[in-house]
Amino acid sequence: MREPSREFLLGPLLKGVSRSFYLTLGVLPARMRDPVGLAYLLARAADTIADTTLVAPERRLALLLSLRDQVNGNPDGAAPALSIATEMARHQEHSDERILLESLDPALAVLTQLEPADRQAVRQIVSILSEGMEFDLRTFPDERAGRVVALPDLAALDHYTYMVAGCVGEFWTRMTAAHVPGAINGDLGAMLRSGVRFGKALQMTNVLRDCGKDLRIGRCYLPASLLVQHGLGPQDLLLPDASQRARALMRSLAGMTLAHFHEAMAYTLAIPKRFVRLRLACLWPILIGMETLLLLVRNEYWLDPARASKMPRREVYRMVAASLPMIWSNGLLSSWFARQKRSIENVIR
Repeated sequence: MREPSREFLLGPLLKGVSRSFYLTLGVLPARMRDPVGLAYLLARAADTIADTTLVAPERRLALLLSLRDQVNGNPDGAAPALSIATEMARHQEHSDERILLESLDPALAVLTQLEPADRQAVRQIVSILSEGMEFDLRTFPDERAGRVVALPDLAALDHYTYMVAGCVGEFWTRMTAAHVPGAINGDLGAMLRSGVRFGKALQMTNVLRDCGKDLRIGRCYLPASLLVQHGLGPQDLLLPDASQRARALMRSLAGMTLAHFHEAMAYTLAIPKRFVRLRLACLWPILIGMETLLLLVRNEYWLDPARASKMPRREVYRMVAASLPMIWSNGLLSSWFARQKRSIENVIR
């Protein structure tokens, strides 16, 4: 088989594995696309390895650490990318994910072709993201063990959301500062901190939306310390009436998530209006995330995996189209966010 080209990796393959993120990537300023797209591909490959339940957790962890070494240019003692692909690709049900794993060698070659600063930034973000995956594999039981383990406290949840999403906000901000002169005005440190909270907003939404599904593979990201305050344990969240019993806990975490989204919106509005593509790339995840959060807090069966709070794809496209007339106006964007925020607050109060 012919080795996939850079254009295929960062085009059709990236589109095949990135779902809605490809919309965001498509409007990014051109110089940001390759490093951001490659970082996504490598992180997605690592995530596919970590989530392949047909392989024992210990083996997944070993292969994940080997891939991290390959990304960081430290192949000594690491399994070669080709052997990782050979071992893991045959377990993939989806063809795009199988092709992604089979394309690790060419993807790593593209990494070496990036400018040194971009290469280092991609290595750093993929390493941190893989630490989040390592955290999952070390913290939670085998998916088939029949046990549920909860994170201990809010600090652990906050650290987790940083490793798997907050760090992406940092990476995104550094890429913007490096490749889009003038887009980051004022205090870079403040934008980096806001970028972290942007990522945490999206991940907290995912945590709450996917809670029912995660519980059934033994993972409870709702902190044990909060569960105790509400008279609950991790196993209680699997009971038929769990959605009602844990509703107050969900609403308190939704409030924390909403505070992160407030910072994410401030981040987007701080980008000068002339950088339309960059503003859209930031706005679309907020639109989708806020609507998902609203669906979630209204969902009486939020812990039932069969009734997960998920936007239909047609609704995503409708929101994307509706955002275009607003993107030049901070006033319109602020008004939209305020309405969504009030709608969520009216439910969680």
